[in-house]
Amino acid sequence: MTVFAAEQQSSDIAVLPSHQARLECRAGMASTTAGIANGYVQGNLAILPEKLAGAFHRFCQLNPKPCPIIGMSDVGNPRIPALGVDLDIRTDVPRYRVWRDGEVVEEPTDILAHWRDDLVAFVLGCSFSFEEALMAEGLPIRHIDRRVRVPMYRTTIACSPAGPFAGPMVVSMRPFKPKDAIRAVQITTRFPNVHGAPVHLGHPHAIGIADLAKPDYGDPVPVEADEIPVFWACGVTPQAVIAAAKLPFAITHAPGLMLVTDLLNRQLAVL
Repeated sequence: MTVFAAEQQSSDIAVLPSHQARLECRAGMASTTAGIANGYVQGNLAILPEKLAGAFHRFCQLNPKPCPIIGMSDVGNPRIPALGVDLDIRTDVPRYRVWRDGEVVEEPTDILAHWRDDLVAFVLGCSFSFEEALMAEGLPIRHIDRRVRVPMYRTTIACSPAGPFAGPMVVSMRPFKPKDAIRAVQITTRFPNVHGAPVHLGHPHAIGIADLAKPDYGDPVPVEADEIPVFWACGVTPQAVIAAAKLPFAITHAPGLMLVTDLLNRQLAVL
């Protein structure tokens, strides 16, 4: 269930850009979803056995910046109707990651062969939602301009632990000129359900990032001499935690390749 209600723009879901994006994923599209289906919420994915779902839910409650829950499936049910009438969590992400003992063992374009009746899917808010608001204010988003994945980094910021779930926060980075960075803080503060305001500005070494040119996930983007790096909490954090906990089995999305929902970004804004 989700605290948000998917807002239908038409009785025919086939006209929704979000639905079209999911159809393309089912047909084999396996590229970044940044800039896809503008206006619609995208989500990070974490799928876990039921016996771990309670602890992970608690982990998300304790770490709402990197792990804001916007949807959750019933046990064994691959559908989350509140996020999309036709949505199928097994096929509607461009690329998945299958984890065993904390290691990625496969990156398929669907998980039909891996689905089990004891699995619970969590969909977490994604920073792609506030990017629409940033661009509406004329702020450039470099990874979108370059058509690459947003750069993401593991940090030395520790998450609050819950059960087996503990580890470092992952952040996404976007470079801005200082005056634009201030405006970006103001804008993204209005979106607490998709990571909200940045967790750090400038000085990547202060949060354990040794080299901006070598992200742990995604693709590097240049930071110009008159710009500063701005870091937001990232929904890839569960992947760092899954690796740290060496969980026997889990499934996530591939970083930057998200689930497109029928929720509207403007539904998440706090005015």
